Amino acid sequence: MEKERQASRKRLQKRAGDTPTAEDVAVAAGVSTATVSRYLANPTSVSEKRGTLIRMAIESLGYIPHGAAQALASQRSRTIGVIVPTLDNAIFAEGIQAFQWRLQEKGYTLFIASSDYSVDEELAQAERLVSRGVEGLMLVGAEHHPSLFELLEKKQIPYLYTWSFKPGIDHPCIGFDNYRASAKLTQFLIDLGHKQFAAIPGITRLNDRTKDRLAGCLDTLEKQGISLTADRIIECRYDLAESRQALRKLMKAEPKPTAIVCGNDIIAMGALLEAQALGIRVPEDLSIVGFDDVAMASHIHPALTTMQVPSREMGTKAADYLLSRLNEDPVADHLELEAKLVVRETTAAISH
Repeated sequence: MEKERQASRKRLQKRAGDTPTAEDVAVAAGVSTATVSRYLANPTSVSEKRGTLIRMAIESLGYIPHGAAQALASQRSRTIGVIVPTLDNAIFAEGIQAFQWRLQEKGYTLFIASSDYSVDEELAQAERLVSRGVEGLMLVGAEHHPSLFELLEKKQIPYLYTWSFKPGIDHPCIGFDNYRASAKLTQFLIDLGHKQFAAIPGITRLNDRTKDRLAGCLDTLEKQGISLTADRIIECRYDLAESRQALRKLMKAEPKPTAIVCGNDIIAMGALLEAQALGIRVPEDLSIVGFDDVAMASHIHPALTTMQVPSREMGTKAADYLLSRLNEDPVADHLELEAKLVVRETTAAISH
């Protein structure tokens, strides 16, 4: 066996410029080519000792497995897909990063697509991902094209909702209750003594998270006898310029609002910037709250009061759910996580 290894090493040296093969890895690791193939298809299918030898050989030789050949041999692509509404949102990036890290630990690759908040585009992206052989799919929110589920069920592809949790939901889901979180945030402002409210919720069309956050706010206000007229609710994209414009319009109302409930942190930051430009003191004259707790929220001045979304935990647990389904391990179809109120400097008790 040792003579065979030495002969193989000489062959490797002669063709130093060639691409290393699975056979080369097998010789360097002192195992059979079949064992290498089994390891590449499923690292847990070989002993820990052999797995370590194979991994060391792969790294030393610079061997890159041929994905298509592996998929053909194992009839598994070892890829998972995720479709997010937009890639231009830091809170989605945090969750997806955690999702990807957990998948990588288990030897899976992540494919990412964006729907631009369109259920038709989401369906088209899902069809592309399925055609690429993804074995599971993570979705965002609870509004999807009916044909999407027909596709996934026909192909027997496990999936789940994230970023949204609703009692009695009929689909696998790991997320948080946007309605309840927004209600808690609004009640916090009421408890500070605020009675004059306004809201910049984002765009509610085809976005159940935004709808639920606005509904949680309005229903909580209604319980206190506070009703928001249409001119005190301005929808805008998650954009600094648009939210600044919205704040400017809201502050023309009489009586002026003393508290602004924003649909996410980007909107809240835009509102804060415009308030400062108008000479409105935050939080002395105006309290502003956001939603998500992106990294910048704690670094701006004044630091933003917001709801902290468990994006990293959600991403990790979503990956665990899909991996369990693929391994046919028992796993709960529903898991509610908690969004936490983070009180910082943009809120204060009403002083007049």
